[in-house]
Amino acid sequence: MLKKTIAAGLIAAMTAGCTTDPYTGQQKISNTAAGAGLGALAGAGLGLLAGGDDRRNALLGAGIGALAGGAIGGYMDQQEAQLRAQLQGTGVSVTRVGDQIILNMPSNITFAFDSDSIQPSFYETLNSVALVLRRYNQTLVDVIGHTDSTGSTDYNMRLSQRRAAAVADYLIAQGNNSQRFAVIGMGPTQPIASNATEEGRAQNRRVEIKLVPLTAG
Repeated sequence: MLKKTIAAGLIAAMTAGCTTDPYTGQQKISNTAAGAGLGALAGAGLGLLAGGDDRRNALLGAGIGALAGGAIGGYMDQQEAQLRAQLQGTGVSVTRVGDQIILNMPSNITFAFDSDSIQPSFYETLNSVALVLRRYNQTLVDVIGHTDSTGSTDYNMRLSQRRAAAVADYLIAQGNNSQRFAVIGMGPTQPIASNATEEGRAQNRRVEIKLVPLTAG
């Protein structure tokens, strides 16, 4: 219910607001000036995902231990190394940001154009991701969908949500605890390249998986 609420709020706000590109700091402005509300809502949504209080409490209650102190870095180091080994040559990039790991899955290898059905050729890659996630179950998993700016914002928000959900559902079906996962569609609000070129739009169409260590607080 929380996931649906966040997604619905973002969709509604995007029709009237703006947000800030986290990579460039540039302000993305829509047709009206009600951007502050969207920025706050988007920040709150991603904060809930990254913080994961509900997920954290559920997992701790289920007996999955929390990471603490120096163990966090080493645990994420090992997980990163296995992901890099498993995903080499697949087209999926692995980025380390502090104690978080981000997998970038370009849409050209994950989904057909305008589709939320995972391409069968990508199953093997997702199986490799699922394998590592099962081994390292002391991480929270945020699955975030992104699109380019072509078409309506409302449509793109929904498409990105469906694509993120498809990836999460597949990983869960491979034996991963659904309580670890949160899903959100960001539509075109967080571009990593210019939407003025086809090359840039292709980079913006992606699903990201963010892995965050499970800690006690």
